[in-house]
Amino acid sequence: MPGIAAVPVALALCAGLLAGPAAPSGAAGESARPDCRAGPAGCYGLYAYGYSLGLHPFTEPDAVRRQLTDHFWLFPVSGGCAGRISAGARCELLGGNPVEVEAVGDDFFQINTLPGHQLGRGMHIRFAFSRTFGFHFMTVRAWQDRPTDCTGGVLCGAVNRAFARATWWVLAKTLWWSAYAA
Repeated sequence: MPGIAAVPVALALCAGLLAGPAAPSGAAGESARPDCRAGPAGCYGLYAYGYSLGLHPFTEPDAVRRQLTDHFWLFPVSGGCAGRISAGARCELLGGNPVEVEAVGDDFFQINTLPGHQLGRGMHIRFAFSRTFGFHFMTVRAWQDRPTDCTGGVLCGAVNRAFARATWWVLAKTLWWSAYAA
Protein backbone atom coordinates (compact mmCIF):
# COMPACT_ATOMS: atom_id res chain seq x y z
CA MET A 1 0.00 0.00 0.00
CA PRO A 2 2.45 2.68 -1.12
CA GLY A 3 -0.15 5.44 -0.82
CA ILE A 4 -0.59 4.87 2.91
CA ALA A 5 3.16 4.99 3.55
CA ALA A 6 3.34 8.50 2.15
CA VAL A 7 0.55 9.86 4.39
CA PRO A 8 2.69 10.96 7.40
CA VAL A 9 5.24 12.69 5.16
CA ALA A 10 2.54 14.30 3.02
CA LEU A 11 0.82 15.60 6.15
CA ALA A 12 4.12 16.96 7.45
CA LEU A 13 4.77 18.69 4.14
CA CYS A 14 1.33 20.26 4.21
CA ALA A 15 1.94 21.45 7.76
CA GLY A 16 5.26 22.98 6.72
CA LEU A 17 7.25 20.76 9.07
CA LEU A 18 9.77 19.72 6.44
CA ALA A 19 10.70 23.17 5.24
CA GLY A 20 14.39 23.96 5.17
CA PRO A 21 15.76 26.34 7.75
CA ALA A 22 16.33 30.02 7.40
CA ALA A 23 20.11 30.24 7.35
CA PRO A 24 21.44 32.36 10.20
CA SER A 25 23.93 35.01 9.16
CA GLY A 26 26.82 36.69 10.87
CA ALA A 27 28.12 36.29 14.40
CA ALA A 28 24.70 36.90 15.93
CA GLY A 29 23.28 34.06 13.82
CA GLU A 30 25.98 31.69 15.05
CA SER A 31 25.08 32.30 18.70
CA ALA A 32 21.36 32.02 17.90
CA ARG A 33 21.79 28.67 16.12
CA PRO A 34 19.37 26.10 17.58
CA ASP A 35 20.53 22.92 19.28
CA CYS A 36 20.02 20.53 16.38
CA ARG A 37 20.20 17.49 18.65
CA ALA A 38 16.74 18.36 19.96
CA GLY A 39 15.01 18.25 16.58
CA PRO A 40 14.96 19.58 13.04
CA ALA A 41 13.32 22.95 13.74
CA GLY A 42 15.65 25.71 12.51
CA CYS A 43 18.25 23.22 11.27
CA TYR A 44 19.30 22.13 7.78
CA GLY A 45 16.73 19.51 6.74
CA LEU A 46 18.01 16.61 4.65
CA TYR A 47 15.04 14.27 4.17
CA ALA A 48 11.89 12.85 5.71
CA TYR A 49 10.44 9.55 4.57
CA GLY A 50 7.39 7.65 5.76
CA TYR A 51 6.96 3.89 5.56
CA SER A 52 4.04 1.61 6.34
CA LEU A 53 4.86 -1.22 8.72
CA GLY A 54 1.55 -2.98 8.11
CA LEU A 55 -1.50 -3.73 10.18
CA HIS A 56 -0.70 -4.63 13.78
CA PRO A 57 -3.88 -3.68 15.68
CA PHE A 58 -2.76 -5.04 19.06
CA THR A 59 0.76 -3.61 19.05
CA GLU A 60 1.59 -0.14 20.36
CA PRO A 61 4.22 2.08 18.68
CA ASP A 62 6.53 1.77 21.70
CA ALA A 63 6.52 -2.03 21.29
CA VAL A 64 7.71 -1.69 17.69
CA ARG A 65 10.45 0.73 18.81
CA ARG A 66 11.47 -1.72 21.57
CA GLN A 67 11.50 -4.59 19.07
CA LEU A 68 14.11 -2.69 17.08
CA THR A 69 16.19 -1.23 19.91
CA ASP A 70 16.18 -4.52 21.89
CA HIS A 71 17.21 -6.49 18.78
CA PHE A 72 19.38 -3.98 16.98
CA TRP A 73 20.69 -6.64 14.60
CA LEU A 74 17.45 -5.88 12.68
CA PHE A 75 19.00 -2.48 11.87
CA PRO A 76 21.64 -2.22 9.09
CA VAL A 77 24.64 -2.32 11.46
CA SER A 78 27.96 -3.95 10.79
CA GLY A 79 29.29 -3.99 14.32
CA GLY A 80 29.21 -2.76 17.87
CA CYS A 81 25.48 -2.78 18.57
CA ALA A 82 24.01 -6.11 17.55
CA GLY A 83 21.95 -6.47 20.75
CA ARG A 84 20.08 -3.97 22.90
CA ILE A 85 20.96 -0.29 22.44
CA SER A 86 20.53 2.74 24.65
CA ALA A 87 21.56 6.38 24.51
CA GLY A 88 25.32 6.69 24.22
CA ALA A 89 25.87 3.39 22.40
CA ARG A 90 28.31 3.63 19.48
CA CYS A 91 27.92 1.47 16.38
CA GLU A 92 29.00 1.22 12.79
CA LEU A 93 26.34 1.22 10.12
CA LEU A 94 26.94 -0.81 7.00
CA GLY A 95 29.89 0.55 5.09
CA GLY A 96 31.83 1.38 8.26
CA ASN A 97 29.92 4.56 9.09
CA PRO A 98 30.18 5.32 12.83
CA VAL A 99 27.12 6.61 14.67
CA GLU A 100 26.09 7.22 18.26
CA VAL A 101 22.64 6.57 19.67
CA GLU A 102 21.62 10.05 20.72
CA ALA A 103 18.26 9.38 22.36
CA VAL A 104 15.72 6.62 22.89
CA GLY A 105 12.15 7.64 23.69
CA ASP A 106 8.88 5.77 24.02
CA ASP A 107 8.09 5.82 20.29
CA PHE A 108 11.36 6.96 18.68
CA PHE A 109 15.10 6.69 18.72
CA GLN A 110 17.70 9.01 17.24
CA ILE A 111 21.25 8.51 16.01
CA ASN A 112 24.00 11.01 15.27
CA THR A 113 26.79 10.50 12.73
CA LEU A 114 30.33 10.63 14.11
CA PRO A 115 33.66 11.69 12.57
CA GLY A 116 34.57 9.16 9.88
CA HIS A 117 31.01 8.82 8.59
CA GLN A 118 30.86 9.13 4.79
CA LEU A 119 28.39 12.02 5.05
CA GLY A 120 30.29 13.83 7.78
CA ARG A 121 29.65 14.21 11.47
CA GLY A 122 26.65 15.84 13.09
CA MET A 123 23.80 14.41 10.99
CA HIS A 124 20.85 13.52 13.19
CA ILE A 125 18.46 10.78 12.07
CA ARG A 126 15.25 10.15 14.01
CA PHE A 127 13.15 7.02 13.61
CA ALA A 128 9.63 7.67 14.92
CA PHE A 129 6.88 5.06 15.19
CA SER A 130 3.15 5.72 15.12
CA ARG A 131 -0.13 3.86 14.70
CA THR A 132 -3.36 4.96 13.02
CA PHE A 133 -6.39 2.66 12.90
CA GLY A 134 -4.12 -0.32 13.61
CA PHE A 135 -1.67 0.53 10.81
CA HIS A 136 1.87 1.22 11.97
CA PHE A 137 4.18 3.74 10.36
CA MET A 138 7.84 4.61 10.65
CA THR A 139 8.92 8.15 9.82
CA VAL A 140 12.63 8.71 9.27
CA ARG A 141 13.81 12.30 9.35
CA ALA A 142 17.41 13.53 8.97
CA TRP A 143 18.87 16.98 9.57
CA GLN A 144 22.15 18.80 10.36
CA ASP A 145 23.16 22.10 11.86
CA ARG A 146 24.69 22.99 8.48
CA PRO A 147 25.29 21.06 5.26
CA THR A 148 28.54 19.19 4.64
CA ASP A 149 30.33 19.14 1.30
CA CYS A 150 28.28 16.07 0.41
CA THR A 151 24.85 16.85 1.80
CA GLY A 152 24.99 20.42 0.48
CA GLY A 153 26.06 19.26 -2.99
CA VAL A 154 23.41 18.55 -5.60
CA LEU A 155 24.66 15.17 -6.85
CA CYS A 156 26.02 13.79 -3.58
CA GLY A 157 22.96 15.03 -1.68
CA ALA A 158 20.63 13.34 -4.18
CA VAL A 159 22.58 10.07 -3.99
CA ASN A 160 22.50 10.25 -0.17
CA ARG A 161 18.72 10.75 -0.15
CA ALA A 162 18.15 7.91 -2.62
CA PHE A 163 20.42 5.55 -0.67
CA ALA A 164 18.77 6.50 2.63
CA ARG A 165 15.28 6.00 1.17
CA ALA A 166 16.21 2.49 -0.05
CA THR A 167 18.03 1.53 3.18
CA TRP A 168 15.17 2.64 5.43
CA TRP A 169 12.69 0.89 3.10
CA VAL A 170 14.54 -2.38 3.73
CA LEU A 171 14.40 -1.66 7.48
CA ALA A 172 10.65 -0.97 7.20
CA LYS A 173 10.09 -4.28 5.41
CA THR A 174 12.06 -6.05 8.16
CA LEU A 175 9.91 -4.36 10.80
CA TRP A 176 6.76 -5.18 8.82
CA TRP A 177 7.41 -8.85 9.69
CA SER A 178 9.18 -8.55 13.05
CA ALA A 179 6.45 -6.28 14.49
CA TYR A 180 4.30 -9.40 14.83
CA ALA A 181 6.70 -10.54 17.52
CA ALA A 182 6.64 -7.18 19.33
